[in-house]
Amino acid sequence: MTVWDHFQCHRGDCLLTGTGTLKAVFFIFASLCAWYSGYLLAELIPDVHLSSAVYSIQSIGKRPVLKAPTPKRQKCDHWSPCPEDTYAYRLLSGGGRDKYAKICFEDEMLIGEKTGNVARGINIAIVNYVTGKVIATQYFDMYEGDNSGLMTKFIQSAPSKSLLFMVTHDDGSSRLKEDAKKAIEALGSTEIRNMRFRSSWVFVAAKGFELPAGIQREKINHSDDVKNRYSGWPAEIQVEGCIPKGPS
Repeated sequence: MTVWDHFQCHRGDCLLTGTGTLKAVFFIFASLCAWYSGYLLAELIPDVHLSSAVYSIQSIGKRPVLKAPTPKRQKCDHWSPCPEDTYAYRLLSGGGRDKYAKICFEDEMLIGEKTGNVARGINIAIVNYVTGKVIATQYFDMYEGDNSGLMTKFIQSAPSKSLLFMVTHDDGSSRLKEDAKKAIEALGSTEIRNMRFRSSWVFVAAKGFELPAGIQREKINHSDDVKNRYSGWPAEIQVEGCIPKGPS
């Protein structure tokens, strides 16, 4: 190897050594800058917002979940509220052997399983139309015993300006006699003579005043071995609505 070659190699070593030193200095400088920038950022952002910031970053791209408010419960479990100047009512016939009939008026259960005053036959509640207070409730077995006459007297005893609510549970027709049919017919029923064994029937009546033509007043559903919802019984039926209050 010549002196010139030795000199070139020596210069190359020097050049390599100089380049490595510059890289090391640059790396240290960049690290110091990054550390100082992080320090300043930590000082500027309060600690209490750090978790929120992390959550916000994680939530990017997720679809917002919209929750509908829980619907407010209405009187007698109506879907929509009745106006202030009306009475809310809901009548439900019995269904099967164990689903008892119900009569609800102004969110008060007048007849039902929880009140303990519902039974087989025709269940009736009488309400004072002016005050909205219940006058009397009674059930009349139409399968056993002679209760048709007693029910007729009960209906006729309702004072003027009364609301009468009637629902069946199980059978309401077997011992239903002509006098009772006439008394219920006089109140505006158009289905009482169509009652059959275990027909589901509900009826809203007024005594001493007229109900508005548009409200739900009466429904009937007959037992049918092919279409029955329950073994031997048709499905329960219901009517509900709002009755305008009269002058007090």
